[in-house]
Amino acid sequence: MGTVALPLLQIEMAIASRARLDTATGQQKVHIDGTKTDSEVNIVTQGDTYTLLTNTCHPLASTQLAKLPQPISAQSFKPNTQTVSNSTLLKRSPKELIDEVWQIIYRQYVDSSFNRVNWQAVRREYLNKSYSSNQEAYKSIREMLKKLNDPYTRFMDPQEFKNLQTETSGELMGIGIQIGLDDKTKQLIVIAPIEDTPAFKVGILAKDIITNINGKSTKGMDTDQAVSLIRGEPGTKVNLTILRNGQKKQFTITRARIEIHPVEFSQKQSPAGKIGYIRLKQFSANAAKEVRDAIKNLESKQVTGYILDLRNNPGGLFSSSVEITRMWLNQGAIVSMIDRQGEVEREVANGRALTNKPLVILVDQGSASASEIVSGALQDNKRAVLVGSKTFGKGLVQSVRSLDDGSGITVTIAKYHTPSGRDINKQGINPDIAVNLNDKQLQNLWLQERDKIATLADPQFAKAMQVLGSLKR
Repeated sequence: MGTVALPLLQIEMAIASRARLDTATGQQKVHIDGTKTDSEVNIVTQGDTYTLLTNTCHPLASTQLAKLPQPISAQSFKPNTQTVSNSTLLKRSPKELIDEVWQIIYRQYVDSSFNRVNWQAVRREYLNKSYSSNQEAYKSIREMLKKLNDPYTRFMDPQEFKNLQTETSGELMGIGIQIGLDDKTKQLIVIAPIEDTPAFKVGILAKDIITNINGKSTKGMDTDQAVSLIRGEPGTKVNLTILRNGQKKQFTITRARIEIHPVEFSQKQSPAGKIGYIRLKQFSANAAKEVRDAIKNLESKQVTGYILDLRNNPGGLFSSSVEITRMWLNQGAIVSMIDRQGEVEREVANGRALTNKPLVILVDQGSASASEIVSGALQDNKRAVLVGSKTFGKGLVQSVRSLDDGSGITVTIAKYHTPSGRDINKQGINPDIAVNLNDKQLQNLWLQERDKIATLADPQFAKAMQVLGSLKR
């Protein structure tokens, strides 16, 4: 029976890249490449000890290991427990930190050509440099990742990574916008403001271009640099220069501690009877529970149909989007994820829909990512009618990885398609019934006259009510 003593990094290099974290057990479940059966390895960490648990016999092929930049000897893993102890893993040098990031991209990135970048040459370039601190390493990592020309694959220092974890948990500090880089123009763009946040209240809109932050040009700036300038202590101010339809606008925004309650719901009266209205603002960690509670509450009131409002919802957790879709869909595919090998992993309904009553979904240009998964799945399955305007168009899947020093990276590991095979990225989803609002209408509805949202004075909502009344129950 073979044994092995390898640093965790080399173990991760030797096994598959498609890792899934089991939040219930804290174990990292990994499917092994090159097997016909669905073998699985668990990595359990305790202090500086890393334990591999395997549940099938699986000889790691030497041809697979030969692909490693620094080949290691092949071993056969048998169904047993093998322990690797290496206290230096907790004290990575700056150069080792850079190589750790390089290896993650090497194993996981969605495009095996690395967007036509010689990734091996990149490794040599950055490991041939000398580094005296992690801060120097961070700068090089950002430069290295920028070569991929992918705004969604990014590095976060320990504070930025902590901020990301806080955002998905439902609380953040700042002004309340999600930003990205336009693939073509490389301009910093607002994906969407989060409702009821400082940015939302002053009038920031989806697709706004941020040209300056506190007087500093954003030309050549990545999203991490922009976020670090925009975020700050509650009560302090940040100045943004926005380009909208060729016109520059100035905004002074007071930062705040933002507690996100992702769901609002109510009962509406219509000629077709009682309607359940659910507004989902963000796919945060508690979004699925709140949507479930809303549906159950409205079902108890015997509503005849639903309007799910995803306008200005920039997305969030992939798992939340799948769970929420299953609440409306009894059977059928939800989304397909396609990785670098072209392998398809599908999420499907589980026969546990909470209601089969008619559903209309409201979408707009601020509906992105997870919002597009939900709306695309329910549209393709003919479970819902989409009303509003074309969605943002972000169809890439990111994996979030923590690094040993508390920093982290998000890596684009796959692209997703709707059940009918539509590629959402850069395309967006077209509504079944278009109701487009101009900038003035958007400003009036979402800022000056917010009491009209989800009333008949809201053109998109009014159309949704009309459509819902025409659907057969």
